[in-house]
Amino acid sequence: MSQMILLDRVTKTYNKNLGSALDRVSLHIEPKEFVIVVGQSGAGKSTLLKLLTREERPTSGKIIVGGIDYDKLSDKKIPLLRRRIGTVFQDFKLLPNRTVFENVAFALEIVGASTKEINNTVPRVLDIVNLKDKAKRMPIELSGGERQRVAIARAIVRQPKILIADEPTGNLDPKHAWDVIRILEKINRYGTTVLLTTHNQDIVNRLKRRVVTIEGGRIVSDRANADYDNTSGKKAK
Repeated sequence: MSQMILLDRVTKTYNKNLGSALDRVSLHIEPKEFVIVVGQSGAGKSTLLKLLTREERPTSGKIIVGGIDYDKLSDKKIPLLRRRIGTVFQDFKLLPNRTVFENVAFALEIVGASTKEINNTVPRVLDIVNLKDKAKRMPIELSGGERQRVAIARAIVRQPKILIADEPTGNLDPKHAWDVIRILEKINRYGTTVLLTTHNQDIVNRLKRRVVTIEGGRIVSDRANADYDNTSGKKAK
């Protein structure tokens, strides 16, 4: 089976005078892995994620995701690619005038799912994120952690093979942050590859997962079961 995510010497330069946002990055992530990407602001984490979702194209190097060679990916196939990759952001991006159910259903509506499919699928996904009893609530009635779980439900409702979670706990207190992390672990157990970026040292150290550290656009360490000390950007003792 082809690697789920493969980057081969990928460079991304936005402005030649500022150097490269990513510099000859090579990385492979197997199907069903849970990988944490760490690094200080400006290290290149967001650029890496934008390349994977094809919001940006690399300046050089090769990207293959789930057998799709990005060099050969036509613009009209990009929506199909993005259905395979769920994304969750720090700021939720929920529709404020729609209920929890409707927010999650929206991701199915835009790909033409039938009402029957929506009514079958959405409650199952809300169950996964422990929000089945909040289906009729509006986003304003929810805590930050609950809103983030709605965003995760929306990201996974089309059953993507990969879930990218970009600082999903950045705006949350520790309890709600851990609620979100536990949901990500659950989704990973169901067979989805999870790529998590975080600045939260406690989360990294307690999860004991593979940790990829980016500094100045380069991968400076890639270790299984790593701890991370984000004060220095180095692995903790």
